[in-house]
Amino acid sequence: MLLYSTTAFVSREAFRRVCLSRSSNRNWTQVVNLLWCTLPIGVMVGIVLSFAWLKLLHLPDPDAVPHYAIGVYCYTLSIILEMITEPLYVIGQVLLFVKLKVISEGFAILGRCLVTVMLVMFYPQWGLLSFCTAQMTYTLIYICCYYGYFIWFAAYRVKKDDDFPLYSMRDFFPKYEKGKPFISFEYASLTWSFFKQSFLKQILTEGERYVMTVFNVLSFADQGLYDIINNLGSLAARFIFLPIEDSSYLFFSQTMERNKSLQKQKENSMKLASEVLQHLLQAVVIIGVTFLTFGYSYSYLLLDLYGGRLLSSGRGPILLRWYCVYVLVIAVNGITECFMFATMKKEQVDRYNQKMLIFSVIFLFSSWQLTLHFGSVGFIWANCLNMLARIVYSSTYINQYYKGYVNQPLTGLMLPIYLVFVYVVALVVTSYSEVLYLQSDGISAKLAHIGIGMVCLSAVLFSVFIFEKDLLIFMQRQYSYRKEKKQLT
Repeated sequence: MLLYSTTAFVSREAFRRVCLSRSSNRNWTQVVNLLWCTLPIGVMVGIVLSFAWLKLLHLPDPDAVPHYAIGVYCYTLSIILEMITEPLYVIGQVLLFVKLKVISEGFAILGRCLVTVMLVMFYPQWGLLSFCTAQMTYTLIYICCYYGYFIWFAAYRVKKDDDFPLYSMRDFFPKYEKGKPFISFEYASLTWSFFKQSFLKQILTEGERYVMTVFNVLSFADQGLYDIINNLGSLAARFIFLPIEDSSYLFFSQTMERNKSLQKQKENSMKLASEVLQHLLQAVVIIGVTFLTFGYSYSYLLLDLYGGRLLSSGRGPILLRWYCVYVLVIAVNGITECFMFATMKKEQVDRYNQKMLIFSVIFLFSSWQLTLHFGSVGFIWANCLNMLARIVYSSTYINQYYKGYVNQPLTGLMLPIYLVFVYVVALVVTSYSEVLYLQSDGISAKLAHIGIGMVCLSAVLFSVFIFEKDLLIFMQRQYSYRKEKKQLT
């Protein structure tokens, strides 16, 4: 999956950031032409990385992991095929076809899971081939959903929807417009800036996996334990924070115009973006602190229930507790960077790329050294340091952007002192409960520990309801607005 995620991120991330930005003079033909450039780039990146995976990196034992080369080729082909849906994906996002994305990815993931389960159960001897087949199933379902929907939309809905900028399926494919360049120079230049940044961001995002793959700083057993903790800990990031980040970037990029300063933005857009940013920061801080508070006291129990003594008796609980700290940090970083990337000018993006290069070098070096001296927990510490540095940079940008403005959105990072007190009490109580009840292996002790946690969580949620009424009112107002808009359409 590292090969897949690296190829995907490098090939399409820059194009998505540019083409999702709000623009008053958008030419859809040039946008579509630019988006189709992801296909040849995906092919080139996929070939280069496949060569690196098979020829430059350490290969696993063929007896232990058969068909490794086939797996590399299948995952590379999978992401290359997905590139043919990129124009449809971006157009759907810009025009707020949110359900299309949810349904397409949902069906594709469901298909992949079902195929994986069936093949592993009935054909266990296939090994890696089962996962390759499941990944290709995901890709085919994903492509069919997008093309199937837009073929139907072009045939039956385009004539009824005067706001839709494309009139037939031919408009979703590259073509020349007489008297105009094939792609916009402004978009191409900005894409190149984001493209350089995507390399560095991928290093910062998946850096620990590159260090593990290239330098072999951990044994396979430690790598396996780290992957389990990483998968468990990242559930919150994948299912809660990632959708929030995607929606936030889309909102900010459609609300604020990239090449205009705050003073030149529309007053309503400026105020709305400030309020949304403030409340988003409030929300992710509350969610992140909640995970940290209860994750610290329930890491041992979760791993014991999930994998027994094999996971809970070693360094697993320590890794998961530190990962809860990391969840809080990535939650804040995701929102602050969403706003920053949605509003940066090209020159600012280029300057940030230089900072990203410094961040990348520091992160890789700190990952290597911390892991050598402290084991797998060093990866999490290095990730936290990396995210904190990026938060400082993006927060400084936001502070400068809103300098002199009445509403300062970064105030959303500060929790009320009374709510902080409730979290501290909950942490102390649940930590004492863990020491008291988990000394024995009886199920009654575990149930008592869970019961105390539910009481403390209820107290925290009640305190949020009392002390964060402005956040709840804002969420209720947004929900009512969406509901009214849905009824009108």
